[in-house]
Amino acid sequence: MSKFLHESYLPTDGENEMPKPDYRKKKKWGIMVTAITGGILVALYAVAMPFVAPALRKLCLPFVPATPVQVGNVMKMLRARTGSVVDIGSGDGRIVIAAAKQGFQAAGYELNPWLVWYSRYWAWREGVRHNAKFYISDLWKVSFAEYNNVVVFGVPQMMPELEKKLQKELADGSQVIACRFPFPHWIPDHTVGEGIDTVWAYTTISEQNLKKSGLEVPQESFSS
Repeated sequence: MSKFLHESYLPTDGENEMPKPDYRKKKKWGIMVTAITGGILVALYAVAMPFVAPALRKLCLPFVPATPVQVGNVMKMLRARTGSVVDIGSGDGRIVIAAAKQGFQAAGYELNPWLVWYSRYWAWREGVRHNAKFYISDLWKVSFAEYNNVVVFGVPQMMPELEKKLQKELADGSQVIACRFPFPHWIPDHTVGEGIDTVWAYTTISEQNLKKSGLEVPQESFSS
């Protein structure tokens, strides 16, 4: 009996061997983890760069959402106006959509494609997609001559060049609404709000008519 028990509990050759780690499975999992991590990083880069890249330009329009007070102040300036409205650097589209709800044909120009796509979706949700149009474009490569109401959320570095561009392109009697920062040479007709919610409204006179009227044209503003 003891011999039987002794032999029955003798380990076989296979039992004497320690299990070997499956390096192929580990390698496969490592490749999968690396691929997933790389995909996530690429996706984050693709999403973040359109937001960051404009801020790296010499003359930029970084995305900073307008506050409800700012939107309200812009709408006050547009209250007695008619015609079309354009928002330069339209961000997530809130100014354009608010103007469209007031009956304007409104358009927004924005360099960030993600914000443009979101704006189009939001306009559809709000039921104003026929009155609110959004375009992926660099503001320096677009003419705004067809609009008689212009809204801009600018930064100080770009305001002199933008003032010169709009002076050349807009018709007499057009209204330009500047938010957060005023234009350096134009004198506003109206000012609403305070602090970051301040809005300045200007009525444009073409460069040609300025010269005809004998008024001085700021050389810095119109120099090439």
